[in-house]
Amino acid sequence: MKKFLSLFLSAVMAFTLVVSTAWAGQLQYAGKTVILHSNDVHGSISGYAYMAALRDEYKDKGADVILADAGDYSQGKTYVSTTKGEDAFDMMNAVGYDVATIGNHEFDYGWAQLKSNASKATFKILCADVLENGATIFDPYTIIEKDGVKIGFFGMETPEAQTKANPALIKGLTFLAEQKMYDCAQAQVNALKTAGADVIICLSHLGVDAESEPNTSYDLLKNTTGIDMVIDGHSHSVMDKGDNNEPIQSTGTAFANIGVIVIDNATKEIEDNFLYELPGELTADTDVDAVAQAIINRVNQEYGEVFAKSEVELNGDKAPNGNRDSETNLGDLITDAMLWAATKEEGSITVPAENVVAITNGGGIRAWIHTGDVTKNDINTVLPFGNTVAVVYVTGSELLEALEASTYCTPTSIGGFPQVSGVEFTIHTAREYDANEETYPASTYYGPKTINRVTIDSINGQDFDPEATYAVVTNNFCAAGGDTYYAFAAASSQFDTGMPLDEAVMSYVNEVLDGVIGEEYAKPQGRIFVCDATEEGVVKGAVAPTCTKEGYTGDMVCPVCGRILEKGTAIAATGHTSKDGKCTVCGADLKPANEAPATGDSFTVVYMGLAVAALMGTAVVVSKKKEWF
Repeated sequence: MKKFLSLFLSAVMAFTLVVSTAWAGQLQYAGKTVILHSNDVHGSISGYAYMAALRDEYKDKGADVILADAGDYSQGKTYVSTTKGEDAFDMMNAVGYDVATIGNHEFDYGWAQLKSNASKATFKILCADVLENGATIFDPYTIIEKDGVKIGFFGMETPEAQTKANPALIKGLTFLAEQKMYDCAQAQVNALKTAGADVIICLSHLGVDAESEPNTSYDLLKNTTGIDMVIDGHSHSVMDKGDNNEPIQSTGTAFANIGVIVIDNATKEIEDNFLYELPGELTADTDVDAVAQAIINRVNQEYGEVFAKSEVELNGDKAPNGNRDSETNLGDLITDAMLWAATKEEGSITVPAENVVAITNGGGIRAWIHTGDVTKNDINTVLPFGNTVAVVYVTGSELLEALEASTYCTPTSIGGFPQVSGVEFTIHTAREYDANEETYPASTYYGPKTINRVTIDSINGQDFDPEATYAVVTNNFCAAGGDTYYAFAAASSQFDTGMPLDEAVMSYVNEVLDGVIGEEYAKPQGRIFVCDATEEGVVKGAVAPTCTKEGYTGDMVCPVCGRILEKGTAIAATGHTSKDGKCTVCGADLKPANEAPATGDSFTVVYMGLAVAALMGTAVVVSKKKEWF
């Protein structure tokens, strides 16, 4: 009996040890607070079901969980844009978010609409650096307490919102920038510390892109103290730390990842942070997925009807070689549609037809149109902002200012980069942008003091006149001074047609293109030329000429603007002389086809390419100065 009892007790102890070990493994996050965060969801609402699933997984492992978002949830896909962002708030309510800040796209439908949407939120919305009549538009900060740990959150909005949203729809709001923004952030940190916060988290929609300097999250951290972690958005970066190990985490966009921050409740410190790539091993939460599917089904039924076909791929990229740094075939299609829509009714515009052009900001073009069937949903995804077609009357000099300001950093991408119809212009990227000392009013952009980088080559095939009056067909965002287009907002006269931009494009495709986007839009049509030539005529990235038996190889370049006409083409040698069957300059074993021309410049050799000359006249091969000639 004693032996049996001893064996029984040993078995019980062993079983207890196994169970307790397994239980401890299951509760590996007991005594921890886990912050799960998202940013720049942009209407990818199916991802919310995975956020709910990951929340439940951490809770099952013993963690206290907080859900947070760093902005830009109201716009992107038709699943949120068709209700002007309201469905995004419904989705976040369904998941059970605790706290969020706002991004610039929360203002896309105006401040009044945002207030209406926010009134339905069951989560706390924070924003410290946007003011109305001197007061913050939302609470600047909050403290969430979990298991004795006080976690302070405060929200920071990018000051770029004042020009990335339609200025006409956010009148009366003040966006703090640079030193005022840093001071504002420090004030929130100080207030949270005074209130007893153990850990301070900044919900930041500032991003880390160079084009956002000096208002990035990097700038914020350099100019403040006391922030334990920045949950970042805006730049769509995928990062769990900064370039120099700064405490910044960002998930990318569209639920590519979920951010995870682990706080030890005993030490009251952040002990880990990382990104969870979706879907991983997660199974979507069925309840939240049902809410998302109801929205998706409703929108697909309304917007899924095929109205046209495309025989070509239409470029919806940002950069490089996208809508924010280059002419694209999609930009050509959209601006052609705008021009047609604004002028199809006789008498709509009061200047001659040859003085009417169209411009839209490349940052407003958000997706590709692929070959095959085209639906209303496709067009609305490309143009999700609900913009209307507007007309602005400007002088030629004001038009030139708008183009100069909107390409000030090209080839670096910028949302204001102009896609155009009816105008051909050149951007000289090797020339410095001559910025004013002060920004445009209510803007983070600096207007040009002088016109240095842009030349307008022609308007509808006619010479450009800086004194003439031109009608610019644009969208109501640019007409109100959005992005870099202050020159349009300051124009003497403008009007809004009231025609939605996406409907203008669909009507153009149906009525002008007979429902088929064809080969005429296979490539960009040569309206914008980005010239990399330096003042010395050398083109950045061009290949220097090499003497061969076939002639010279290298990039044939226009001597006037530096345009690369042909890359890597063998050109009959002209300019090198021979002696004893060898080139006197490079020693190639050949007899040049021609003798040296009398150019008067011993350092530059001029080449004539027959095919190019027939089209464009004299061309030269890029030179390297004295070491070559």
